[in-house]
Amino acid sequence: MVYTPRSARRGALFAGSVAVLGLLTACGTGQTVHSSSPMTSSGTAAPATGDSSAPAPSGTATTPSPASSAPTGAPSTAPTRATATSGGGTTAAASTRCHTSELRASVGRNDPGAGQENFPVVLTNTSGRTCTVRGFPGAAFVNASGGQLGPNPGRESGSSTTVTLRPGQSAWAGLTFSSPGVSGAKTAKPAALLITPPDERDHLKVTWTGGEVPVSGNSSAVFLTVFSPGTAP
Repeated sequence: MVYTPRSARRGALFAGSVAVLGLLTACGTGQTVHSSSPMTSSGTAAPATGDSSAPAPSGTATTPSPASSAPTGAPSTAPTRATATSGGGTTAAASTRCHTSELRASVGRNDPGAGQENFPVVLTNTSGRTCTVRGFPGAAFVNASGGQLGPNPGRESGSSTTVTLRPGQSAWAGLTFSSPGVSGAKTAKPAALLITPPDERDHLKVTWTGGEVPVSGNSSAVFLTVFSPGTAP
C-alpha cells in the first residue's frame, strides 16, 4: 500500500486495506520527544539499502558505504524544504549520505483515516554540511527494557529519490498500520521507536507517544514509505 497524503485521503481515504504493524499533521496523538545522538538497544532496526525494488530481509543489516572525506556543502541558511532528485547520481549520493551522528529523529502527529494510523518519521540534518538520504529508514518498536515488540516493519512500493538536506533541513518517511480496534490484532504500547537512517547501522531512539500498536495476529504489520523532502505532506 502506498502511503497517501492527507489531502488525497479526503477523497479516497486510503483506497485498499493493508494488513499492517512497524511511523502527518491533523487531529490525533501528540508529537514525540526525540534524541539527536545514536542510541544502543537490544531491539533491532534494520537499515535500508535505499533500493525500493529489493526490500531487505527483516532484522538484517547492510554494510554502510564509505563516508565522504570532506563536506560537500558549506553551512548556509536552510530553506523551508529539502530537495529531491531521481534517477542517476548514485555515486554522489553514496559519498555524501547523512550519517546517524549528523541527524535528529522525531515522529509527527498521527493523521488517521480509513482504519489506518499514519505517522511521519522525520530526520533532520543537525550537522554543518549538506548530506543526503535515499530510500527507506529501518525501524523497530521497543519496550522500556529495549526488547523489540513485533516484527520489523515492511516496505511500501515506491520509487526512491535522493533527498538533499542542507543544515537544518528535514526528510520524512510514512509509518502506517491498521488501527488495532479495527483489525483485532494483539497490541502493545511501545516505550520508543528505533529509527535507522538509510545505509547506516547506528539508530536513533524516539520516545513513542502514539499509543497501542499491533504486534501479532491479523493485520499485525507496520509499513514504511521512502523518504521525501520536508516534515510531512
